[in-house]
Amino acid sequence: MTPAPATTQDVRRRFLLLRGLRWLPTGLLVPVLVLVLLDRGLSLAQLGLVFAGQGLMVLVLELPTGGLADAIGRRTVLLVATVFELAAFVLLIGTWSVPLLVLAAAFMGVYRALESGPLDSWYVDTAQAVDPDADIERGLSQAGIVTGLAIGMGALAASALVAFNPLPNIDPLVTPVIVALALLMLEWVAIAMLMTEPPQERSLAAVKRSLSEVPTIVVTAVRTVKRSAALIALVSVEFLWGLGIHSVESFTPVKLGDVLENGDQAAAILGPANTVAWLVAAAGAALVPVLTRRLSPAGAGAGLRIVQGITVLGIAFAVGPVGVVVAYVLAIGVNGASNPIHQGMLHRGVVDGKSRATVVSVNSLTGQTGAMIGGIALGLLADATSLTVAIVVGAVVLAAAAPLYLVAGRGLERRAIEPSTETLIG
Repeated sequence: MTPAPATTQDVRRRFLLLRGLRWLPTGLLVPVLVLVLLDRGLSLAQLGLVFAGQGLMVLVLELPTGGLADAIGRRTVLLVATVFELAAFVLLIGTWSVPLLVLAAAFMGVYRALESGPLDSWYVDTAQAVDPDADIERGLSQAGIVTGLAIGMGALAASALVAFNPLPNIDPLVTPVIVALALLMLEWVAIAMLMTEPPQERSLAAVKRSLSEVPTIVVTAVRTVKRSAALIALVSVEFLWGLGIHSVESFTPVKLGDVLENGDQAAAILGPANTVAWLVAAAGAALVPVLTRRLSPAGAGAGLRIVQGITVLGIAFAVGPVGVVVAYVLAIGVNGASNPIHQGMLHRGVVDGKSRATVVSVNSLTGQTGAMIGGIALGLLADATSLTVAIVVGAVVLAAAAPLYLVAGRGLERRAIEPSTETLIG
């Protein structure tokens, strides 16, 4: 393991490198995942079932694994998480069976539950340990830029892999998944080397002690959220986002495939489209400090959520491939830009750093719950009515979250004025 970071700049560099390695494989998967599953004979409703497998595991494990990260260390949890993601990718490459694809999604759900809070929490706590006045918002904003670039580069690479088919005996849609699997192995090594934490006792008794702390940490985190109007509003935003984002992530490839009447061509186009979209998201993340200074974090978050709903309506009503791609680029771009704002407000709402990863897991849990419900409900709605109707519903749900950012902003302002008190809810 490399030495512990000595400056906040070193902490930030490690954080950004690990963030990029985390999202590059996802970028490779974005243009092809839905098309791979549809190519294997799944209906839109079955597609929702597969994604629900992921959501169900997150629903069950999110809070305990967040508490686990706070109890036994963020590095250990991320290493275990990456192993589950590797297993999910192996299944995705090798099976056409719906039950096994659901199992792959479940493994991905375990991964998402394990990894949703530890890296950001490690960055915030490590940076503040080096400098209590560290500008964590700067690092989180730059992480949004890195995320956009990593997903964009991955999507472009996926498009090239599908188009040029360098493995002639392999389905072109599966080739990006194979490359992503190799990158996950690199990510595991990087986590092991770069994420340094204070030495911890590794005896069996120490592990049991740490595990026994998990329920207390979870209860403390839930109480923290319950007592804060700002945190309740923020996790509610995440729930509505989870409900609505399925209409973008899962339905856009279907919409483009319908317009083009060719799934491989749709995947080849979505690669460059995702690259442009995440470059737009990276640019938006770079502008976050300007937006938050002029509009406040709450105002910027609310405005971006409304704009996102409008862009998703564009996907629904586009009649040609250009319209679908432009609306999709804008929707993903806005989504990537709004995430650093949301995360910054969330971390500022956490008073006790000991439960930070768990509070982040509460936020992620609500988003995954929304995604699980949205995946099934919108898939059934699309099969029962039309793809357009389902996308419109998703757009309305996304925009409906905007006022909650204003509620969260007022709550954070009150806490800044009266830091010793919290607004009790219920």
